[in-house]
Amino acid sequence: MENKSGISFVSLPFAAGVASGAIAGAPFEGAIASSLASVCCIYISIAKGSRRPAAMAALYFCLGVMCWCTRALCPAPTPPHDSTALNKLACMIEDAGFPGEHSASILQALLTGRRNLLAPATKAAFRKSGASHILALSGLHLGVLYVFVKRLLSPLGNSRCAQVIKSIITIALSSFYASATGASPSIVRALLFIIISEAGRLFTHRDRTPLGTYCTALTIQLCIRPDFIATAGFQLSYLAMLGITVLYPRLESWFPPTRLPLASRYIWKCAALSISCQLFTAPVVWLHFRTFPTYFLITNLIAMPLTELIITTAVTVLLLNAAGICPQFLVTAAGEMVKVLEFCLNAIASI
Repeated sequence: MENKSGISFVSLPFAAGVASGAIAGAPFEGAIASSLASVCCIYISIAKGSRRPAAMAALYFCLGVMCWCTRALCPAPTPPHDSTALNKLACMIEDAGFPGEHSASILQALLTGRRNLLAPATKAAFRKSGASHILALSGLHLGVLYVFVKRLLSPLGNSRCAQVIKSIITIALSSFYASATGASPSIVRALLFIIISEAGRLFTHRDRTPLGTYCTALTIQLCIRPDFIATAGFQLSYLAMLGITVLYPRLESWFPPTRLPLASRYIWKCAALSISCQLFTAPVVWLHFRTFPTYFLITNLIAMPLTELIITTAVTVLLLNAAGICPQFLVTAAGEMVKVLEFCLNAIASI
């Protein structure tokens, strides 16, 4: 799917066209859109079946610009925001009894996106250490929950029927979480990745590549909400994923094929993942926030795996609490891990 007739050949010029429209901020968008529509129609009627890459790329670029210019014709959908579900989840976190002064507020931020209960010192520690992205609900959080649900459903087996059932349940739960938390651009990006990935598992005769999934999600999201391309969340989410898709496999392969301990390979993979994301997102971070996390590598090596473990453990605690069978040691473990995370980020922030 990565040849010149694949989705990447459509997606990248289309995204460039949407971005160009956003940068231009054209006051005459209606006239531009009408002109481009006429050009596209004439081009399609004359050059139908053409395999000239440059001409086709120009067509998709024009379609991208037109998509941006005509966005006002169709009002952007307002995603449903289920505050009731979030309130119940916040109450469950508060009532779980996690040890630690700030554990409940940090877990609420991680699972619901609500940061109003965080102490100013805690917010400052996350910001100074370069871990603010952990508090902002993003594809990371939905990705962790996706993996958790997949493991939870693994006993269903791998038959065709079981795969269909698991995919439906996974997509439904992921969609509900995305909707309940406000459907931010990065959450929607992660949801599209999940839907495309699950669809690819069911249609095994179709070729699936990471770049193909990336470009498909990018095109769909821009077609629905072209205005997202001007937001920092959208830009950072897709640039981080581009780094993971393009650069991370190369960096990860540099690890020497020796008999080093598995821990060293895991550390290298975490470092490669962090470097891949930071290299691609650094220009946009500087453009929007005029800052750059100096100790991002140390922060991510500690905070990212710990955050994944915290989210997984906390969700397990909440589910078992709802069933009335949660052992106390799990509650204690989740709270202690939050305290370790907070201590580490405070130490990094004070450097």
